[in-house]
Amino acid sequence: MTRSRLAPGTGIVTVPGDAPVLRTSGGEFLRIDTGGVTGEDLARRLTGEGTPEEETPDEGAHTAELDRLVRAFEAAGYALSTPPRAPLAGRTVHVLGDPVLTAPVARCAGAEGAEVHRITPDGVAELARAAPDHGAEGRVAVVWCLDSPVPDGLWDTADRLPGRRIAWLRCHREGAHSWIEPLAAAPGDVTSRHIRLRRLAATPAHRELAAYWAGHRTPDTGPHPTEASAALIAALLTADLIAWAEAEAEAGEVEGAAVGTIRAAVLPVRRRLRRIDLRDLTLTEHPVLPVPDVAPLPAPAAVRTRAGAGTVEARP
Repeated sequence: MTRSRLAPGTGIVTVPGDAPVLRTSGGEFLRIDTGGVTGEDLARRLTGEGTPEEETPDEGAHTAELDRLVRAFEAAGYALSTPPRAPLAGRTVHVLGDPVLTAPVARCAGAEGAEVHRITPDGVAELARAAPDHGAEGRVAVVWCLDSPVPDGLWDTADRLPGRRIAWLRCHREGAHSWIEPLAAAPGDVTSRHIRLRRLAATPAHRELAAYWAGHRTPDTGPHPTEASAALIAALLTADLIAWAEAEAEAGEVEGAAVGTIRAAVLPVRRRLRRIDLRDLTLTEHPVLPVPDVAPLPAPAAVRTRAGAGTVEARP
């Protein structure tokens, strides 16, 4: 006998004088046609109460009807025959940066089933240089957290990680704002370089912003992340990792699906720049697209003229 239990977040509500209803994890209430099965028997079966000896014997219409209901719950995703798998189980997450942020990120990712490792910038560079590991595709992520602006060139090497099918997630702080950049997991996703170009293009103070990034500024006065704000940032980063893992799992299960169809399901994560105000923990989201590569200018054409017996080349 399959010992199914209700999926996390779902529950059966008994309405006095009426048939039982199912409350989904999304908050919807669905009426249940229990047929000849009582709501109490269905609830006991789906909550794991009682023992097989206390239930109706396997033979008989009552048990057959109860089994049919349970299978219907399983098919709809409202009941599970095995415990749910941790969302980041089977994933490896490499973390580096400032401890005020990396420590809560490591805790959150580990709590969701990830195998968390500390890594150095040299280790990230090695991952970016290594030949693609097809067995690890879609299962490795790098999370780099800074409690400061990003120095010029620091993330250039890590921007190559998506080309190795390694997820690349990052955050940094500029004054009182922390920025969580979109997760990049495949060629064509938004990288840190794209973010810098988009932000420079979006502000009339592009020269000043570029100078700020380059280090031409007074010493940092904070505010630094507190325990609350660091926990919020870590939770948001972990949520992005979970969305990436779920999208990769879905892509692996859908055979023959078009790449565009699979990528459409993950656009919110891979196309979303978030800013957190550390003073009041308000969060704003901004859609962002990658910056296409610019084609090189054509080489100037040579103009040939005759000068006596020789040839003169004139170039514009």
